[in-house]
Amino acid sequence: MEIQQLQWRWYVLHTRSRFEKVVHEGLFKKSHEVFLPQIRVRSRRRDRRVMLDVPLFPGYVFIRSNLHPDHHLDILKTVGAVRLIGNQNLPVPVPDEAIESLRIMVSRDAGVKTGKRLRRGDRVMVVRGPFTGVVGTFAHYRGIGRVVVHIEALGQYASVEVDEDDIEALPAGDRKTAYLPGTG
Repeated sequence: MEIQQLQWRWYVLHTRSRFEKVVHEGLFKKSHEVFLPQIRVRSRRRDRRVMLDVPLFPGYVFIRSNLHPDHHLDILKTVGAVRLIGNQNLPVPVPDEAIESLRIMVSRDAGVKTGKRLRRGDRVMVVRGPFTGVVGTFAHYRGIGRVVVHIEALGQYASVEVDEDDIEALPAGDRKTAYLPGTG
């Protein structure tokens, strides 16, 4: 191995879905330096109003390694670990400054939000609330945490205002037609 590869650097480890905490614990017990940035979010369940700690980047943890073959194998043998993120040849290191910035962000109680902002015309589906299942087009943001969605039916548009957390963007190629609750 090259000397450069044996330097201790931070890497991104892809995990199985919802296994971030399991992988973090497993690596910590093996005495690896591991970092799982988490944020506090309100539970989405309607019957609860509790705050939960969830991963800032679902499906990923950060691991400090020198990529020695034994160390690399020990990391990948951890329950729930999938692979180190990189290009075809090697895992790509994450700058120390990025890890330090993440540590500062998650250590504060200020609300950290992730995700991409929707753009006018994006196809979305309502996944919670009275309009669950409705597919439409994102129109615009309306105040804090509220969005307007246009639904096309019979050649005309109807608009609904819903919580931003109650919609999900559809893949660009997904051309589902509008579904209106109660119509089958």
